[in-house]
Amino acid sequence: MYDFAYQKPGSVADAVKLLAGDAEAKALAGGMTFIPVLKQRLNKPSMVVDLAKTGMSGISVSGNAVVIKAMTTHGAVAASADVKAKIPGLAELASWIGDEAVRHRGTIGGSLANNDPSACYPAAALGLGATIKTDRRSIAADDFFQGMFTTALAPDEIITEVSFPIPEKSAYEKFRNPASRYAMVGVFVAKTAGGVRVAITGAGQNGVFRHAEMEKALSANFSPDAIAGIVTPADGLNSDIHASAEYRAHLIGVMAKRAVARAK
Repeated sequence: MYDFAYQKPGSVADAVKLLAGDAEAKALAGGMTFIPVLKQRLNKPSMVVDLAKTGMSGISVSGNAVVIKAMTTHGAVAASADVKAKIPGLAELASWIGDEAVRHRGTIGGSLANNDPSACYPAAALGLGATIKTDRRSIAADDFFQGMFTTALAPDEIITEVSFPIPEKSAYEKFRNPASRYAMVGVFVAKTAGGVRVAITGAGQNGVFRHAEMEKALSANFSPDAIAGIVTPADGLNSDIHASAEYRAHLIGVMAKRAVARAK
């Protein structure tokens, strides 16, 4: 690692002040991505602002939404009785992230802020039409994700919590890289009173995206048969040593049908 100053503020307001006062400062949540990046000297922050003591942890049900604070770990989301009861697809998604060590350190806010194109939480946020709340505003998931590793967040803006509307049914299916357990293709399906939302992660060159054709078909008939004939174009999909764009296009259909069949 390169040398850097280290701060552990006791509030969100203090953390924002530190980030705003130094353009080269970086926030640290769970560190599951950031720490390896620092160790490999791929980033050289002047200051690391640790959010561990900012009080942003916990899960609650508020009206017709499950609200998860930003520093809540994947393990806590997976184990939450409220999440399991209200949005079982989200609880299962969290239980499949990484391994046990990662699930007990990684955080939902850190994952969304990083917006890795193969991460699972972006699919849940976009698929459920979540609202990402920060220290200064609320951002709809449709506006939050702006491309690979890119979000609507300002450099000194911090996610404080995420509000997930409770759907009628939901499910997540994921074709995992056997080594990293990141999604080669992950599909989150949510049936809501306003229609069906389908979000794809792991496949797109620009990160998470919605599948409009599947959403239209499933809104008319929520069954695997409704999307059996839909072919996803390979254009714009990732192609690497793990899978070609054409294979990922095929997997989108397979994972989507499985998610619809398992939705509850």
